Amino acid sequence: MNFTGAKTPEAPKSVNQYRSVTEYMTKEVITFHKDQSITEAIDTFLELRISGAPVVDDEGKIVGILSEVDCLKIMVDEAYHNLPHGKISVEKYMSDAVATISMDADVLDVASKFLRTHFRRFPVLDHNNKLIGQVSRRDILKATRDLKTSTW
Repeated sequence: MNFTGAKTPEAPKSVNQYRSVTEYMTKEVITFHKDQSITEAIDTFLELRISGAPVVDDEGKIVGILSEVDCLKIMVDEAYHNLPHGKISVEKYMSDAVATISMDADVLDVASKFLRTHFRRFPVLDHNNKLIGQVSRRDILKATRDLKTSTW
């Protein structure tokens, strides 16, 4: 449901004229490894001004996602449970339930998925479930701008 209480429409399955998500996704994605220090991940967020990143294994397959919200849990853990975070790994705080997009999706599929979720970005996976990119709301907004008015 959207903010008006109405159901968000599903993307029509017969529409084939929309561009592939691979044309708009970011191909050079900042990633983390599950064994990486959470402190290093936070430093990366702050330095690169990003709010989240996929967590991948040695083969490039996605195993989780780490966001600023996940990292805020550290403050609560330290304050309420007296747990230091200096040597804690990304794996402890990452979300392992990751919503992804197939490389076969088109921008209409992705726009519909953004409307049905609260996520700001989706990792894009190839046919072997390897990370090949990431698509954000802003990327899909660019696709919206690029649509010809006759497409509507």
